Amino acid sequence: MMLLKDILYRVTINAVVGNTVTHVNSIHFDSRKVSLDDVFVAVPGTVVDGHNYITKAVEAGAIAVICEKLPEQTINGVTYVEVENSHRALAIMAANFYKNPSANLKLVGVTGTNGKTTVTTLLYNLFKKAGFKVGLLSTVKVMVGDEDFPATHTTPDSITINEYLKKMNDAGVEFCFMEVSSHGIHQQRTAGLQFAGGVFTNLSHDHLDYHKTFAEYRDTKKIFFDELPKSAFALVNVDDKNGLVMLQNTKANKVTYALKSYADYKAQVLENQFTGLLLKVNDNEVWSRLIGSFNAYNLLAVYAVADLLGLETLETLQYMSELESVGGRFQYFISEEKITAIVDYAHTPDALKNVLETINTIRTGNESLITVVGCGGDRDAAKRPVMANIASQLSSKAIFTSDNPRTEDPKKIIEDMEVGVEPQNYNKTISIEDRKQAIKTACQFAKPNDIILIAGKGHETYQEINGVRNHFNDLEVVKELLSNVQK
Repeated sequence: MMLLKDILYRVTINAVVGNTVTHVNSIHFDSRKVSLDDVFVAVPGTVVDGHNYITKAVEAGAIAVICEKLPEQTINGVTYVEVENSHRALAIMAANFYKNPSANLKLVGVTGTNGKTTVTTLLYNLFKKAGFKVGLLSTVKVMVGDEDFPATHTTPDSITINEYLKKMNDAGVEFCFMEVSSHGIHQQRTAGLQFAGGVFTNLSHDHLDYHKTFAEYRDTKKIFFDELPKSAFALVNVDDKNGLVMLQNTKANKVTYALKSYADYKAQVLENQFTGLLLKVNDNEVWSRLIGSFNAYNLLAVYAVADLLGLETLETLQYMSELESVGGRFQYFISEEKITAIVDYAHTPDALKNVLETINTIRTGNESLITVVGCGGDRDAAKRPVMANIASQLSSKAIFTSDNPRTEDPKKIIEDMEVGVEPQNYNKTISIEDRKQAIKTACQFAKPNDIILIAGKGHETYQEINGVRNHFNDLEVVKELLSNVQK
């Protein structure tokens, strides 16, 4: 148990009704989880407002309520605290409740449209190879040392983050690498955390269903760097024009990386093949099993972070050469018929363009490139025609299909995509609503030495249709189909 006043340390408070010198058991922002002597934090959400559940939380036994607007009626024996921002208050309270676990390890946050999962996972694997106890908070999984937990969000809620960080403290973890999403920043989920560093990968069209404008999306990412402490580093990709924007107001040590521009950490792609990349990083050559120029950026960011955290250069280069691609990120295999199938999470226009351009750079041009791609439902619809245009332009054939339609009609999503196809590419496209059938068709089209790209879902092992998640794994499906399809 902790005193409420200790949990509220550093929270901006407007008013208090009741006593803050009271013991509390736990913190919750979901009224259904509240029990006797818990604190309920009323958080305004995109779908429901926690303020509507204050009475329910008190009935369940809440001893204190944290809210942005005090209720008209208060109950004797319950403490009500009016705060400036409930999201921020929740994050700071969670950090206090778990004894500020981020201060006891070196926490590095990675943000940007593309590359977050790859960079954090590669860093986790590299530092593990170097003999450290490491933590990972990513879209794909949460790792506490060698213990594996399923991930639910890119950036979990602030209570869950601090709960995992406390587990990491208990397990003796020294470094933690964490994906930081724009939603997580906007909803203040990372407030109260002490970062040793922040990394900016790139910025392109995504999440405009949530942020409304690109400028708002960019400025939300920037908040993360604005709040980094003086003791931290801010590492940004300056080949992306938004990189320098991230550094404008940061107090952190400003560090840059790039392939094309002048930067503190510089890389050059010497060889780019399906077997891997040969890079020159600053003055050293390193061979990597990862593929494509977008991975050259990811590897350079990993090298820079390792250097900034004090790893020895030759040791870092050795471990970099041993790193393997992250699940669902340019994962590929070659069938008996010599057909190369690639599964990639590319679900934004920029990521899809990067993957297709990488494949086109490596291939000879004698083979066909068949792309299977869809767009998610209940999400940013503006990117649908853009992605269809990119797929039809950069592929020999593009098959439009379902991704995770969620509550939307998949046929309508595909129609939105089709609008983006330019007349000269009409004959290169085909639309097949059923994703498995679309992949099967790609396998039937493919001849020996051809390449199939299945984009959009990557590591996901489900397809979400009308609120139900059905098992679906792109890599599993294409492997099975390529071994069974009759040529």
